[in-house]
Amino acid sequence: MWPDRRVVDLFKTEFPIVLAPMAGVMDADLVIAAAQGGALGSLPCAMLSAEKAREQVSVIRQRVSAPINVNFFCHRPEDVDPQREAGWKARLGAYYKELGLDPAAPVNAANRAPFDEAMCEVVEELKPEVVSFHFGLPEERLLRRVKDAGAIVMSSATIVKEAVWLGEHGADVIIAQGAEAGGHRGMFLTDNIAEQPGLFALVPQVVDAVKVPVIAAGGIADGRGIAAAFALGASGVQIGSAYLRCPESRVGPAARAALAQAKDDSTVITNVMTGRPARGIANRVMSEVGPISPDAPAFPHAATALAPLKAAAEKLGRVDFTNLWAGQALPLGREMPAAELTRTLASEALARMAKLAG
Repeated sequence: MWPDRRVVDLFKTEFPIVLAPMAGVMDADLVIAAAQGGALGSLPCAMLSAEKAREQVSVIRQRVSAPINVNFFCHRPEDVDPQREAGWKARLGAYYKELGLDPAAPVNAANRAPFDEAMCEVVEELKPEVVSFHFGLPEERLLRRVKDAGAIVMSSATIVKEAVWLGEHGADVIIAQGAEAGGHRGMFLTDNIAEQPGLFALVPQVVDAVKVPVIAAGGIADGRGIAAAFALGASGVQIGSAYLRCPESRVGPAARAALAQAKDDSTVITNVMTGRPARGIANRVMSEVGPISPDAPAFPHAATALAPLKAAAEKLGRVDFTNLWAGQALPLGREMPAAELTRTLASEALARMAKLAG
């Protein structure tokens, strides 16, 4: 039924659909629901402790027998720059004053850690069927251990050069992330967001450049997008934003309202929220300080000073400082259970491909 079955056969899922790992807005419940619908469920672990990751995987394993993907960041950690941190907090000073917050009060550091020894031990212990990475791949020693644990390895590429590098360094599947995609750019061999191709330009070039299966990500939220990805040579798709309005997501009421009202031009790429370029719905701080600001500390430290502002504003029902990561196809999202949405996406795609073939 699918024109390319490599991803389905490799993952052993019903459909060639991967639920995108979306740190901060999802947990085991969305993974389980997507897997029950036939997709590969992905658990974002970049903001979890090793203990919490074990707990979440255990919950998933208890409720579904489907394969799962655990996702990690593998960026090079940057030391905190006290001078830049102070300048950033001063830049945000008016917001602290407006919300009655003390800018001198201690704040927990942002918790987006790269894949390390502790998380590698979690992978070896829990043996997830798939392990995916963002921002390249971990060091060779750790990657070898992940593969020895039996995991299929995926990672994201934003340009052809990154895709080729991933193929040469051990990725079994490459996710071609177009500029339309929500969340952090997976870039690791470039830092120029202005050069990132859109998905339609990127996918066929990546498919031509590598031998492993390619998964298309970015701006795919219905059957038409899935059919288009396969027409371009992809073996599967990764979908995130379309699942944000599912009841199993952890998106709060104010954020859900913003998602429901979003239009095609509602998202922008910003470094204000974390220090690294990511696409999301433009909020107050992104619009007034950025969306790209030279003052933002390196990833993930920009998020530290924003944390008290985010918490205070959310108590007032506002998302002025909340990172609502989402892609450009956000308005195509639907409010329905994730399992039902997955099956709907697959049936729409197959019907569209059959119509085109006829």
